[in-house]
Order: sequence, then C-alpha cells, then structure tokens
Amino acid sequence: MSKYDLLIKGGRVVFPYLGVRKVDIGIKEERISAISESLPSQEAIEVADAAGRFVFPGAVDSHVHIGIYRPLKEDATSESQSAASGGVTTILSYFRPGKNYLNKTGPYRELLPELLDLSKGSYVVDYGYNLTMNTESHIREIEWLVREGGVSTFKYYMFYKLLNLAGSSSDGMNYLMIDSPVDLGFLYKYMKEVSRVNELFKDYGRISLSVHCEEPEIIRATNEEVKVKPSGNPLKDYSDARPPWEEELAINEVSIIAENTGCPVNLLHLSSQKAVEAGKDVSSRYPELDFLLEGTLHHLGLSNDMDLGILAKVNPPIRSRQDVDYLWKSVLDGTIKTIVSDHASVTREIKKGNLWTSLPGFGGTSLMFPVLITEGYHKRGLPLHRIAELTASNPARYHNLFPKKGSVWVGGDADFAIVDIDEEKEVTLRDLHTAQDFSPEEGMKFKGWTKCTILRGKVIFEDGQIRTDPGYGKFVKRPVKLHGKL
Repeated sequence: MSKYDLLIKGGRVVFPYLGVRKVDIGIKEERISAISESLPSQEAIEVADAAGRFVFPGAVDSHVHIGIYRPLKEDATSESQSAASGGVTTILSYFRPGKNYLNKTGPYRELLPELLDLSKGSYVVDYGYNLTMNTESHIREIEWLVREGGVSTFKYYMFYKLLNLAGSSSDGMNYLMIDSPVDLGFLYKYMKEVSRVNELFKDYGRISLSVHCEEPEIIRATNEEVKVKPSGNPLKDYSDARPPWEEELAINEVSIIAENTGCPVNLLHLSSQKAVEAGKDVSSRYPELDFLLEGTLHHLGLSNDMDLGILAKVNPPIRSRQDVDYLWKSVLDGTIKTIVSDHASVTREIKKGNLWTSLPGFGGTSLMFPVLITEGYHKRGLPLHRIAELTASNPARYHNLFPKKGSVWVGGDADFAIVDIDEEKEVTLRDLHTAQDFSPEEGMKFKGWTKCTILRGKVIFEDGQIRTDPGYGKFVKRPVKLHGKL
C-alpha cells in the first residue's frame, strides 16, 4: 500500500510568514501528511514534478461574483475552471437577492438551499458564499446563517441606499426587489446584528461585514459635472464621475457606525490613495475593530491612462497611475492585507452601450499570480512569501477558512499552485479558461504562470488543461472551526 496518494517533488515551497524552503510534500486522503527535505518517489501513487518551480499554497480568492451576469450553474463551472487555471483553489462568491443572480428575493432559509443546490456539481474548485442582507427580516437570519448555513461574511453596498442611482436607469429598490430603503439607518441595524453574532461566535472566528464604500449622493452630483464637460478619455471620466474623495467619505461614514456598534468591517476593493489613507486612519482610530483593507488585481495592474475603453469599466473605477503606485506601496508595507479579483464574468454584448449605461465589472481570477509576481515580485521586490500571505493565508484567516485553507501544515487541505515565476507570455483568452470574450489585460505580457493546480490532493489543472470534472469542488462551511474537523 502506498504511503502517499500524491507527492510534490523537488519544488521550492513558499511558506506564508516564513519564507521559501526546498522540501517535498506528501499528500494522503486530501490532506498534507508529510513535509520533508526528501521523500521517496516510490512511496507515492502519483508524483508532481515541481523541480525549478515554486509551490504556493492554493490561492483563496475571497471576492468573486458567480452568476451575476450569467446563469449560476454554467457560470460556476466556467469561472471556477478559470480560477483553477490561475492557481486559485477556493473562491468566496458574493451573492445578494434581487435582480441578477437568482432574480428573486425572499428569506435566506429558502434562498440558501436553492443556491447550494444549484452550486452542487457545478464547481471545479472549493467554494463558499458571502451574503448580502437587503431587509430587516434578512438581518434576523444572520445568526442562523452562521450557525447552520456555514456563512460568516456578509455585505452592504453603500450605493444601493439612494433611489434612482446616478448613472443608472433603474430604481434602486426595484433592483433589489424590496419595499424599504437600505439607508444608513438600515446599515446601523445591520452592523448591530453582525456585532452581536460576532460576539456569540468569537471562539470560532470573526463574523464580519464587507462594505462597498462609495457615496451615491456625491456620485449623483459628480456624474452630472462630468457629463457636461467630459475629457474624452472614458476611464478618466468614469473615475472623475466617482472621485476618490467620495470613497474616502464613505469609509469614514462606515467606520463611525462600526465603532458605535462594534462591528468588524472589511473595506473592499480600495482603488485610490485617498481610500487607503482613509482605511489606515480609521484602523488607527478604532484598532479594536480590526478593519481588513482589501486590494484588487485590476486596481493594481491597470490605470486610467491606458487605452482600454469602457470594457474596463468597474466600480470603484480604474484610477490614476499615481493611485496605482500608492496601492503598491500599501501592499509592500502591509497596509493592504488581501488581494482579490472581484471577478465577474461578462461579455462584450452585456458591456455594450456608452460609458453611463454599460454594465460594470469583468473577470480576472486566473491572473492572480501573473499580476502579483510580475508587478510585485519582479518589479517591486515583493517577497514570494508575502504573495502567499496576500493570496492565501490572510484571506483564509479573515474569512474563517484557516487553517483548513491558506496554510502549509501537516493536517491542512492539500491545496497548491505550482508556479513558474520566470515564464513570460502574453495574456490570451485561451489561457484564461473563462467564458468571457474579452480581457482588459489581453495582449499584455506577464511573468509567473501556474503550471499545476492541486485541490485536496488532486491535480485539477496541469499544463494548460483542466483535469477534473465540475462537481469536484465542495462547499466549505465557515467558520471551519465551528463546522468541520481540522
């Protein structure tokens, strides 16, 4: 009988918080069973040759949107394949009731089972859900969602609190299929309950509220200004129409309510210097709240002086090159703690229209390592173990997957990305394995491509090919310390 189901041999393993060591990794029954300088190949059923490559813990992309623009089952399959091709082994998808996603509302006791039923058999990688509460009855379900549903991260979109949203032809409440506003008073009640439930489950993990911080009242006014006098550069115009200082304002509003409710907050997709500075300020002002500052691949890799057009429209917008440089400074100094894709698979057809009517968002989960290794490691000296922290261990910690996910330790899930940090090639749609028919990064050159992705001891992607069927990915209930054996 073989000692290992799979042996990762000859690679340099990237340990979060520690550094890089040349060791072999033995895997048995989906978990890491041995880490040693040398393990015999003959003791394994299968050997993954990692010589000359770096072995990262599988990335945890804690901010994606599955099923937002396409039917959920087919989106889960194609976009989890895209994740697998990029070395991402676990994704956490945001979901909210209303238009798009399932196009319905109702209690989560009905919605969550339907969501999980659609998900079963659809994903290639492991997955979880972060949920948005749109009504006070939803808020009352938070404790049940943690205790029984396996959900520990919730969400609030600030720009849904204003009816007749700037730049949108739809009524905000109709969009959410609700009959009462989700204003700051609603946010106050939402934060109070998240705080109460966080205290209830504090021995198992951090129950938190993710917030999309953009201030719609300001956006309504600044949109009008830009429409009157556009610059001709659509990405700059869109950034000016949703200026960095409204992000800054929103973060400060959120922090004051959080401080008065004791609610842990994740500040999502910070896009600008002003937003990060506001995040740093509220973190020092209210250290007991443990704010998470999140960065995205596209805000780190794209700037609004690039000729990308409205296909790169996203909320918050792509910012200036100066903002990009500041974001990288904040990654290097540890201010930004997690990097995500905010992946939303969309097509040219869905994006058609003008700057104000085109839908926001695009995919990018498969570019996690190429962007961070090229722009971070090669250009700016970001250590490889810090990339492992930003992509795996930190998101796993903040979203209650650790130590099952995001770590390299005996007993943890055997999730890995084997990466050639020196391989350079142009971005092509074929290599991204997505249903999206464009990429803002298409034609750009990056170094640092995933050659092999391993999920719970099984090779799911290798040398450009997906090697498992939809359905191998499992729903992970969180906090894992409450719901699962470690």
